[in-house]
Amino acid sequence: MKKNFPLQAEGKHPDRVLEAVKHEIRKYFKRERNRALPKDVDFWDFDCKVGLTADTAEVVRVSAVIEAVDTAAKTGASSVYVEILSKHGIRVLKPQVAQEVADPSMHSDQH
Repeated sequence: MKKNFPLQAEGKHPDRVLEAVKHEIRKYFKRERNRALPKDVDFWDFDCKVGLTADTAEVVRVSAVIEAVDTAAKTGASSVYVEILSKHGIRVLKPQVAQEVADPSMHSDQH
């Protein structure tokens, strides 16, 4: 999704317009996450950008998209640009073998 959302609409309260924008963003995330996963893919990941225009949009984490839209609305902007591109996500497990051997408290034999 690459879209420029208006934050001010004639005849509508700005808070309701902002809530509608956030609802559409959340709905897009949910729709994309519910798509069937290709083989060898663990989850859907997203590349996100938010800004006042497409040229000034900055990369943000998925969890910070709504906050960035809120921030843009609080500055009094008339519109906000949101870009969300889905991509394949593959889990990477961290090795924990060294930690278990080094920590003797995990293997105490106290009864």
